[in-house]
Amino acid sequence: MILTGAQIVVECLKEQGVDTVFGYPGGTILNVYDALYQHSEEIRHILTSHEQGAAHAADGYARATGKVGVCLATSGPGATNLVTGIATAYMDSIPVVAITCNVNLPLLGKDSFQEVDIAGITMPITKHNYIVKDVNILADTLRKAFAIAKSGRPGPVLVDITKDVTANSCEYEKQKPENAAQTGRYTKEMLDEAVKLIETAKKPFVYVGGGAVLSGAYREVREFVSLVDAPVCDTLMGKGVIDGHDDRYTGMIGMHGTKTSNFGVSECDLLIALGARFSDRVVGNPKKFAEHAKVLHIDIDAAEINKNIRTDVSLVGDLREVLTALNKKLKKQAHSEWMGHIAELKQKYPLSYDDSVLSCPYIMEEIDRITEGKAIITTDVGQHQMWAAQYYKYTMPRTLLTSGGLGTMGYGLGACIGAKVGQPDKICINIAGDGCFRMNMNELATASRYHIPIIQVVINNHVLGMVRQWQTLFYGKRYSQTVLDDGVDFCKVAEGLGCEAILVTKKEEVAPAIEKAITLKKPVLLNCLIPEDDKVFPMVPAGAPISEAFDAGDLARQK
Repeated sequence: MILTGAQIVVECLKEQGVDTVFGYPGGTILNVYDALYQHSEEIRHILTSHEQGAAHAADGYARATGKVGVCLATSGPGATNLVTGIATAYMDSIPVVAITCNVNLPLLGKDSFQEVDIAGITMPITKHNYIVKDVNILADTLRKAFAIAKSGRPGPVLVDITKDVTANSCEYEKQKPENAAQTGRYTKEMLDEAVKLIETAKKPFVYVGGGAVLSGAYREVREFVSLVDAPVCDTLMGKGVIDGHDDRYTGMIGMHGTKTSNFGVSECDLLIALGARFSDRVVGNPKKFAEHAKVLHIDIDAAEINKNIRTDVSLVGDLREVLTALNKKLKKQAHSEWMGHIAELKQKYPLSYDDSVLSCPYIMEEIDRITEGKAIITTDVGQHQMWAAQYYKYTMPRTLLTSGGLGTMGYGLGACIGAKVGQPDKICINIAGDGCFRMNMNELATASRYHIPIIQVVINNHVLGMVRQWQTLFYGKRYSQTVLDDGVDFCKVAEGLGCEAILVTKKEEVAPAIEKAITLKKPVLLNCLIPEDDKVFPMVPAGAPISEAFDAGDLARQK
């Protein structure tokens, strides 16, 4: 049948099973929005308050559902406002397709009104991107975009379409979506080598990253850990793959990881990395990282092998597929002495905080208790992000949505909206510091407009908490531009944007506020006032070995 380019965009979205898109209209993309209007019963469009919010919402939708998230924007500033969200998705390997429209083809390259080379701008932060200048290749280009976004190591793809292409017509024929491409590069001999390495280890330690979430491999990971009889830690991106209540679980690894994880990895003789990339926040000093251990690395991206840490054995492929094969070959191991030592470390070095005052760790524990660990938690970046990772017991994957690689302030609220749209039966709660919340708090208006019952918790210490922590510890308490005590009333802001608001100043107010927010079934903000000098511990100084993790007690003993 003959369709316009705009109609082809909508039909291709339907082909891919897209039921929700997030975006903001403008001049060059008007034809697409007009076509969407005709299909509003099939594809729900969420009009965000800002294009960055649309990108984060598409990202949150993708993380929460495992589907490809979709966002739309017009040319020029509309497209550039997507950039931070695209980069966020790229760093965390999240499948997003961003569709932008540009000026008419004859106007390209002439500094036309609202013209920008968005493909050039986003080239370093996408898996691939396209400029579509011919309506005859539009459908195939969109299909390729979705296939690339979800295949192998997932990531964002941008499709920029000139406005005249959306108006021009051509023959369109419906197609079934492509299956995600497989990228396995391992052999039976390599599997046998990995098994031999595991079976000769005396002190194995398993380190789980975000790839275990993306591959849907949590069952296989849990079986593997049991077969190996090893303690297991995770990264920020790997939360929920291992149940936070599991006896083998030692908590997060790295700069703000537990002492048990950091000390255990430093002592192990075999480190098994599952879908993890050995980022600097995990490794600290690479020359001193797991220096007594052999390393087995399993990852879907060959580029990650030996990039940051040298490996002894590596298997490139989908983690779920690789572990399925490995689990069949592995005999049940037993490391009672090693596991006993790890249990002693857990008892000796538990996470702790001052429970005499209202604090973020206490709030996270109450949220965990009330939701029974079954909520979807989104966060922004900073102290609250680390406390959310440390004190909420994630029982399943895709329940902590956070910007791990780019560290994007303002990510969480848009992501929370996207998650709730994608998983409407889940309680969705965004944890943000007051500094981060200011970045994109306008998205409360989006939640209000569509009656999306998310809960926004602001951990309000009137400072940029993580930066202040560094200024306190390493910059002689010179608090340059980190004090935010300027009289902004977040409760009034939330109410002005159409949401409910609750002020929380004492511990005994936390549980009633959370319970009320859940029962209201509408967007609610909790403004929680905590002390300005609360700190996240343990901590590893940048570039130091993770074996040098310290906490408040260690600092006190140094004085």
